[in-house]
Amino acid sequence: MTPSLLDKLLTRKGLYAAFWVVSIIMVTILIVFTANLQKEVPPLPKEVVSASGEVLYTYDDLVNGKGMFQQFDLMDYGSMLGMGAYLGPDFSTEFFHRRAEFLYDHYAQKEFNVSRAQLSAEQEGWVKERVKRDFYEESDGLSEGTVKYTDASAAAYKSNKAWLVDFLVNGNREMAWVGGIIRTEEAELICAFVDWSQMVAGTHRTGTDRTWSNNWPPEPLMDQNVGWTSHKATLWELLALWVGTILVLFIAYEKLLKQDGEELEEPLKITKLFPSQQKLIKYVPTVGLFFLLQMIIGGYLAHIYTDPANNFILDQSLIPFNVMRALHVNLAIIWVAIGWLVGGMLIAPLVAEEDLKFPWLVDVLWGALLVVGGGGLVGIYMGATGNMREVWFWLGNEGRELLNLGRVWDIGLVVGLVMWFLMVFSVIRKAKTNNVLVGTIIWSAFGIATLYIAGMMPIHKIAPNFTVDDYFRWWVVHLWVELTFELFAAGVLAFLTVALGLVSRKSAERIMLFELGLIMLSGTLGVGHHYWWQGLDEYWIAIGGIFSALEPLPLVLLMIEAFKEQRHINAQGKEFPFAVPFLFLAGSAFLNWFGAGFLGMVINTPTINYYSHGTYLIMPHGHAALLGAFGYISLAFMYMVTRSNAMANGLQWDEKLSKIGFWLVTVGVVIYAIPTGIIGMHQAEVAHDLGYWATRQRETIEGMKAVMWSRLLPDGMMLLGALVIFIDLVKKSFFLKKEV
Repeated sequence: MTPSLLDKLLTRKGLYAAFWVVSIIMVTILIVFTANLQKEVPPLPKEVVSASGEVLYTYDDLVNGKGMFQQFDLMDYGSMLGMGAYLGPDFSTEFFHRRAEFLYDHYAQKEFNVSRAQLSAEQEGWVKERVKRDFYEESDGLSEGTVKYTDASAAAYKSNKAWLVDFLVNGNREMAWVGGIIRTEEAELICAFVDWSQMVAGTHRTGTDRTWSNNWPPEPLMDQNVGWTSHKATLWELLALWVGTILVLFIAYEKLLKQDGEELEEPLKITKLFPSQQKLIKYVPTVGLFFLLQMIIGGYLAHIYTDPANNFILDQSLIPFNVMRALHVNLAIIWVAIGWLVGGMLIAPLVAEEDLKFPWLVDVLWGALLVVGGGGLVGIYMGATGNMREVWFWLGNEGRELLNLGRVWDIGLVVGLVMWFLMVFSVIRKAKTNNVLVGTIIWSAFGIATLYIAGMMPIHKIAPNFTVDDYFRWWVVHLWVELTFELFAAGVLAFLTVALGLVSRKSAERIMLFELGLIMLSGTLGVGHHYWWQGLDEYWIAIGGIFSALEPLPLVLLMIEAFKEQRHINAQGKEFPFAVPFLFLAGSAFLNWFGAGFLGMVINTPTINYYSHGTYLIMPHGHAALLGAFGYISLAFMYMVTRSNAMANGLQWDEKLSKIGFWLVTVGVVIYAIPTGIIGMHQAEVAHDLGYWATRQRETIEGMKAVMWSRLLPDGMMLLGALVIFIDLVKKSFFLKKEV
């Protein structure tokens, strides 16, 4: 029977070719859009002046204010155009809303000689139109280089400035901002930067009737609301996801996972370890410790989110919320990255059947990672607390959410990643066969190492324009976690399911290549769902909405097949020595689908994101996706190393603690999605009814206090699970007894 075109396409050769075609097209489009970037972003004015000629601030004030905003890591306390943390205000919309309120009072007094509260409905309608004219017509010039505020808007800016300077300098304990770090002159510069961001939200893009932020945030005082483009993109995204899901399931089960006549390989047997592999043991408790520290800090943050006015264990002046949040997310990056480096160094000699030429390089890399990780974490704390004012950019806290490391530590991390790639590649290239599974792991590792550089431009100073800066920040964050990291994860899961004797090599290769194509198709331009409201043009709404959440599906199906084979092995009474690593791999596939796919779709449709942007609804997606897509693979590698060490040295092996830790963390993060999801939906409803400004007020969260405290259960489970895993990894690294 002659194979159909689809059958030819779904062979290893056809899938490999399709992957490269898709990759070239997607990357080319992204490069073209990037080349056009400067033409579409909101410009920085040379100066902002009042109608009477007073200079309110200049370009230098604005750029230096952005530097101060970063130095003191305000993005890990509140947010800028919705980008950042969820405890403090969104500074952009705070200025935007306060300016509108000031103008309402101003024009009510000027025209009707009464306060806003005393206006009749007809009078308030007139005032609203007058305020809108002030925003959209009279106080403009952003694209011409000089912005001229009306005298009323100039007075509103001064009022906003007085409020923010007082807040930043003196603090507000009720909002978990202790103050006493930022100086008055520094706070005044920050005000210039924040005011520019409210212009992005409240000034029409040249030649359009929508703002530079595509009419975000929702603001009833200005009749500003979601546009039709967002609704249309949401509809097409849901339709595409529906059709795509059916298509992926059909192709995977009917075409890719058929194993008739395809023999399973002998499960991996470890009888000895190469010297470089023996040196990996020291990495294991390091990963476990960083994982535990991240969970401990997460518990602290949860307490401050719930009860910001009071200290928890230590005074907030010693451990400020923004500093601890930066440490929380950066610890995650560090322990995940170290775990993946270990995985690469474990797999390479197994594939090549040959060791590193210089095994001591494993020790050098370990020391370098500790220096970069430790130095970076200290710099994050010292920089944000004002102890590195002269060198904050190089050694302190760079203050860009998720990318907080000072530039010296950035460079050190890239050097370490490149060193790791070269070490692994030098061994892999000696393999006797051209293994597409291992090749995927290696070249995605190269992508991980080099893509980080995109977030370091310009290398010697901050990027002046926040929108341009955030564009490339998301290149690292999104294209790391939804592109190169996903490619690495796909290669690892496929390789290990084959090596453990659970899936045939041909099936794993087909599934993996299909997955790679989906990742490139949706992950590359899918970065656009971060670009809707921070100053890029409207076409990103359609692009970012449609390219989204299908990537995890094939890997989930692959792991289901592997799980079925493992159950078959257990039913036959055979030993399966890598049950614990496989448990974490299976958990990775599930949480990847749950966190990145299911919970990702909760927030990634444009219409919903318009109201939920920067709310608690983002939290369950981020936490489950990080653990699933990346964290569990890192922990699986830790258990692969310790299990291999036990097999090679004839050590006793007990899986009880491992499984307890796994289930505590897994069930905990799933339950965690319930209270955070409920709070986030409430916030989105408030944004829909009252405007985004109201969503970010503490009063909105206080009404959900009981739900906030209910997080004690899932948070406690995850913290206890992390402690169990740490103890278990230490025990399995150093305290296993010889088998009798």
